[in-house]
Amino acid sequence: MKPPADHPTIPPRKVGVLLINLGTPDAPEAPAVRRYLAEFLSDRRVVEIPPIAWKPILHGIILRTRPAKSAHAYRQVWTEHGSPLAAITRRQAEALQAHWGDRVMVDWAMRYGNPGIRLAVEKLFAAGCDRILAAPLYPQYCAATTATANDTLFGMLAEMRWQPALRTLPPYHDDPAYIGALKNSIERQLAALDFTPDRLLLSFHGMPERTLFKGDPYHCHCRKTARLLGEQLSIPTDTAFQSRFGRAKWLEPSTENVLAAYPAQGVRKLAIAAPGFSADCIETIEELGIRGKETFEAAGGTHFARLDCLNDSDEGMAMLDAILSRELAGWVTPA
Repeated sequence: MKPPADHPTIPPRKVGVLLINLGTPDAPEAPAVRRYLAEFLSDRRVVEIPPIAWKPILHGIILRTRPAKSAHAYRQVWTEHGSPLAAITRRQAEALQAHWGDRVMVDWAMRYGNPGIRLAVEKLFAAGCDRILAAPLYPQYCAATTATANDTLFGMLAEMRWQPALRTLPPYHDDPAYIGALKNSIERQLAALDFTPDRLLLSFHGMPERTLFKGDPYHCHCRKTARLLGEQLSIPTDTAFQSRFGRAKWLEPSTENVLAAYPAQGVRKLAIAAPGFSADCIETIEELGIRGKETFEAAGGTHFARLDCLNDSDEGMAMLDAILSRELAGWVTPA
């Protein structure tokens, strides 16, 4: 039926895909880092301490001392395109858009900082996307990452009169496409080294140990990823957890402690990879690649190589195309 002449223009209905990653400050400077940390560390999914106890610590101590230190770390990894995490996530979205063409509209967002999830969803919906696949790029499910991204999306829908249909990307920690992409990427990078590592350390982001006992599957997902990947590789592998924060007991073993202990155990040539990160960021480039190397070499290590994450590599983009295309089934006709 033809609409009346005074009917507002309705854009053609489309399918949208929104890539979501954790976040980054707008600049490697203390004020920008303080704003970012204030948003990040105020999330009840991230810090599960009662606000009445946590807010004085956050505002009275952490936000007064940590931003300057974190800003220094960000300056060591910042690029002409800004934060590595944001730049890589943008490239991933652009590559998918170029590959999929007009069949799907692809955008990207950060849970904390800019560009935010709300603005991205509003842009997709305004462009005619009445069906949206939200893809938090966390292979291993964690309440502090996947769930908080979904919380933001669901909260937006609760405020909307006209809601888009929404799908969310499940965890893909044991997906053959993901394990295969990691295997191929790691083997390619190992072959390019000018030394043969004694060991490959798989470092995942840490979480407080209490999250495991509260029912968070993250630890189990990380261990399964490491086991499946290790079975595919010819080099011996170990698993550790990085980025400890605060006094609570965190998942073990600690990446820092493992690196410090390796040389005395005869592991003096090391490669390290971070398979839980979909894109390189401050935790991989600065924490592992700079401080991790210093820890290892100070303990007697002689050779150290930090391997890149999947990023927008051929392996990484083929994996994203495979898992996202599967989740779009019924909405988008395969190419």
